[in-house]
Amino acid sequence: MAAKSEGKCFAVTTPYGTFKIELFDDTPLHRDNFTKLVEEEFYNGTTFHRVVPGYVIQGGDPNSRDRSKRELHGQGGPGYTLPAEIKHSNIRSTVAAARKPDSENPRRESSGCQFFINLNDNRFYDGNYTVFGRVIEGMEIVDKISQVRRDALDNPQEAVTIEIEPVE
Repeated sequence: MAAKSEGKCFAVTTPYGTFKIELFDDTPLHRDNFTKLVEEEFYNGTTFHRVVPGYVIQGGDPNSRDRSKRELHGQGGPGYTLPAEIKHSNIRSTVAAARKPDSENPRRESSGCQFFINLNDNRFYDGNYTVFGRVIEGMEIVDKISQVRRDALDNPQEAVTIEIEPVE
């Protein structure tokens, strides 16, 4: 049974199926930015470029559209970052903003577009990453994505493309 949604919801379609995420209202900068990027179709054609079973799947990098430049996957963005809105725990099924390490980013600002989904309770991330949503339907699809064959950089060997659209 799906959880009752309270915030903005989006369908994320992949070759493995579709899952639904809900964004939290108490992280408005991240919620509004994600919504804007979906409306601009920014995410369509990007991939889940980093997959670590039992840990996370990460996507939303515009560089991931070009499979010939796999070494650049995870380094792209829209040209801006977002101030941290650290309020929620990194538990299974939560959606969090990716970011650069503290050594380069001591204010823990988030990537303007990249996000990851926690496959497990990753509470060691608490206080370090902005969690701005959760998977409310189809976590089994996320788990299926986490099991794809991948290379030494945790990049799926076959593209796991993303299309995201708003849902009621």
